[in-house]
Amino acid sequence: MEKMGIGLQLYTLRDDLARDFAGTLRVVAEMGYEGVEFAGYGNLSADDMKKLLDELGLKAVGSHIALKRLDDDIAGEIAYLKTIGAAYGIVPHLAEADRADEATWEKTIARLSAHAAEFAKHGLKLGYHNHAFEFELKLDGEYVFDAIYSKTSPDQLVVEMDLGWVQYAGEDPLAYIAKYEGRLPLLHLKDFRKAAPGEPIDTVELGEGDLNLPALIEAAGAAKVEWIIVEQDRCANPPLQSVRTSREWLKSNYK
Repeated sequence: MEKMGIGLQLYTLRDDLARDFAGTLRVVAEMGYEGVEFAGYGNLSADDMKKLLDELGLKAVGSHIALKRLDDDIAGEIAYLKTIGAAYGIVPHLAEADRADEATWEKTIARLSAHAAEFAKHGLKLGYHNHAFEFELKLDGEYVFDAIYSKTSPDQLVVEMDLGWVQYAGEDPLAYIAKYEGRLPLLHLKDFRKAAPGEPIDTVELGEGDLNLPALIEAAGAAKVEWIIVEQDRCANPPLQSVRTSREWLKSNYK
């Protein structure tokens, strides 16, 4: 079993990156993260980004790209990914207008399929990152989460599974990892903690929540996951402190 890479979804550090993009990436590299998944490029050209990544010894895992952005300029997005050496583009979320009902979902899945085919022409793969709403509606008798993949090519559209949201939706993340073995190169490792009555449920640092992370990491390795990617949607602590805490947890629990 090959060792999985440890990456960070940079959306977690969006405020720090807005203040100092290069300096924040430098801190991420010093923490021991091996790769990063982008959520915007800080106005850096692709060539400048590649130079920065090479300087810091960071790999470009991929990038979160809005579906509309792919509609508007897929060629530009593909060119950027190829320049920085990333293999994956990932649609990270959908506007409500793109998931309003069954008919809308069918159209959205067709758009994902078309964009994935274009990515494949250039030697790249498109992925989709879930939240909980993909488990609230069914298409042809299966959750939308599953319909996205049953209605698209496994050679083109891959799974970026967010384990925290799978469990939050009431599903078994271990079962879902096993179900998508071989189509699941990217796994978002996100921990949730049950909130007190009246308080919102939110993400926490790895090891501070309710997910059985050691079992999930073991299952991910068995399912041929390439990258474990740390992400927190919102951090109660300073974000740089939070991602450091999560990286230290991984150093102790995944060797």
